[in-house]
Amino acid sequence: MSAPRDDRMLLTPSLAGAVGNLLEWYDFGLYGLFAPIFAQLFFPGQDRIASLIGAYSGFAIGFAARPLGAAVLGHLGDRAGRRAVLVYSIVLMGFATTATAILPTYQAIGIGAPMLLLFMRLLQGFSVGGEFTGSVAYLVETAPDKRRGLAGSIANIGATAGMLLASGVATATVMLANSAEVQSWAWRIPFLFGGIIATAGYVLRHRLRDAGYTPKMSARTSMPLRVAIAEAPGAMLCALVFTSGYGIVNYLTMVFLPTYAATFGGVAEEKALQANTAAQALALFVVPLAAWLTDRAVRRRTLLIIAFAAEFVLGWSGIALAWRGGIAGVWTAQLGFAFLLALIMAAEPATLAEQFRSEFRLSAYSVSFNLGIGLAGGTAPLVATALIAATGNGMAPAWYLMLGSAIAAGAAFLMVDRSSKPLR
Repeated sequence: MSAPRDDRMLLTPSLAGAVGNLLEWYDFGLYGLFAPIFAQLFFPGQDRIASLIGAYSGFAIGFAARPLGAAVLGHLGDRAGRRAVLVYSIVLMGFATTATAILPTYQAIGIGAPMLLLFMRLLQGFSVGGEFTGSVAYLVETAPDKRRGLAGSIANIGATAGMLLASGVATATVMLANSAEVQSWAWRIPFLFGGIIATAGYVLRHRLRDAGYTPKMSARTSMPLRVAIAEAPGAMLCALVFTSGYGIVNYLTMVFLPTYAATFGGVAEEKALQANTAAQALALFVVPLAAWLTDRAVRRRTLLIIAFAAEFVLGWSGIALAWRGGIAGVWTAQLGFAFLLALIMAAEPATLAEQFRSEFRLSAYSVSFNLGIGLAGGTAPLVATALIAATGNGMAPAWYLMLGSAIAAGAAFLMVDRSSKPLR
């Protein structure tokens, strides 16, 4: 496989691959942080909790749309090339983010307001179904064989940076505007800023060339997903199981843990969120270093098994610290979980992309990844909360975390390790 080896030639593909994931998680982060405002403006009602549930339903719709987007955009990427997916996904995400900023509220148009908002989340989820896996496939395929780990991890670096950017922009908005201004118009500014990010991403991606993969327009590959299911069902199942366990670990440790510490551990919400922000920053630092090591010293599958085994061993103690350890316990648990997750985020993208042949790589990878993340990862906080309610035991999430770790470690063991081997 030919790949440009000059670092300056690799810079544009890297930035183009990262920017879509940055926008993806910037948008999702903003939506989550401004959910109480969306609840009041788009889902007004006498019951504040019911209004908030209405706002959070946007997340559910987004996750439900991801597998559909994975199938459609994955097919497009295998038939027309990876660049096509990268361009279409950034356009869809940019439109949805910018449109959210100018939506009329319930007071202006009534029931049409929440319907439009949920439609924007539907578009966002659809585009995400091909964004992460499409960028990983492009980055891995255009990188030299001994730099695929670092190249693939750029997608996760972009996602982590997006979460941090969302937190910073939302915090600045609240600090610079009073509560009435935020409620009236200031909440729209961060979403308009997302439109600027999308424009920059489009410019970068429009200039890309499909250097790593040339589509084969034969009758045999007219339906790449069908070919993948026929020829690589074991690899797809293994990837699906792996991403299910990975999704549970990811969403429990980095999304659910602050809420868990605040709701059940008695820690002030702002303190728990501060620990989470610091953990995201730690992950942003560790991911590229760990990915570099997978190209030099440690095989990617080995690192995945070790990291998930450590999650299994330390999961109980980490949840206990978040529950009963006070602020110091939350910080210790959050930083420890972030470090282990960063090791996983470094090795996971290239490992999964390497499991499939190029002619159906994006279809197989996208569908497996988004089904696992959507079904298991997206529901992990809900399942953990339901387990606490059903058992009356505040430590119930620890069992679920350990289960997810064991599932992912077992699936990683069954994967083929192609670290540093030629991709084709």
